[in-house]
Amino acid sequence: MANERKLGANGPSITPLGLGCMGMSEFYGRSDDEQSIDVIHRALDLGIRLFDTADMYGRGHNESLLGRALQGRREAALVATKFAVLRGEDGSFRGVCGRPEYVKQACDASLRRLGIERIDLYYQHRVDPEVPIEDTVGAMAELVQAGKVRWIGLSEAAPDTIRRAHAVHPITALQTEYSLWSREPERALLPLCEELGIAFVAYSPLGRGVLTGAIRKPEELEPGDFRRALPRMEGDNLAHNLALVDRVAEVARARGCTPAQLALAWLLARSPIVIPIPGTRKVSRLQENYEGSQITLTREELARIDEVAPVGAAVGARYPEGSMRNIDR
Repeated sequence: MANERKLGANGPSITPLGLGCMGMSEFYGRSDDEQSIDVIHRALDLGIRLFDTADMYGRGHNESLLGRALQGRREAALVATKFAVLRGEDGSFRGVCGRPEYVKQACDASLRRLGIERIDLYYQHRVDPEVPIEDTVGAMAELVQAGKVRWIGLSEAAPDTIRRAHAVHPITALQTEYSLWSREPERALLPLCEELGIAFVAYSPLGRGVLTGAIRKPEELEPGDFRRALPRMEGDNLAHNLALVDRVAEVARARGCTPAQLALAWLLARSPIVIPIPGTRKVSRLQENYEGSQITLTREELARIDEVAPVGAAVGARYPEGSMRNIDR
């Protein structure tokens, strides 16, 4: 794939687009394992290398699914997974844990589910406010030394936390929500990652699918779809945000591409350290996203996008209040 970019200062050169696997197990309604495996295989065929999962997605199902899909093709993939979000057997969320002893237990469990000997990129999914980041990252560094992990990362971490963590062991990647309706990382996080040589892995780069233009109201989503509860999908917030989506769609039409392709091309143009990981359960959407990663926007197009979707254009919190408490700020 053209325009490869580095996964952090010391990581490999990889494709500019990864694949988020979360929705293949949970949160976005019903899924089909065989269909999901087809998507993963097609991503490999396209040259996509970074596959993103977490131990809490489907309470382990997502890791097992990815491990199954990669059988016989492990060397072609970079496997990224995460720990720290605790869930009960009933699926309930029970907080965040960054204790050193738990880090090692979680890693061993993920390795078993994935069926691999080493995790390529291991993230702390959410920062534990009760445990110094130095202690958590110190335990992650020991996993690197033990050969169980190649590189380490953080997710939804604040600038000060990132600096402190990076002083203990090089942080290869920061994963945070970033899209045309979540441009907040541009204020401090993106410049910091550029300064420290940390890759910025952008999750939900299509605004939970809303930036594709395919979602106009929560009722169109399945009853179990967690997006129904997002503040950005409620009432006046949704009406405001859909107007933003419509403006982006106008720019896409002028370019001759889909809104999703425009959104991904825009992200890739923000910085050479940005690697979007859009998720999908359909081969057709994967192909669309891949083609979007091949688009180079002109300065005029980028200026027009900044005009119609400036920082702060979307309204409403990214998550419900309870989940926002787990965001390091």
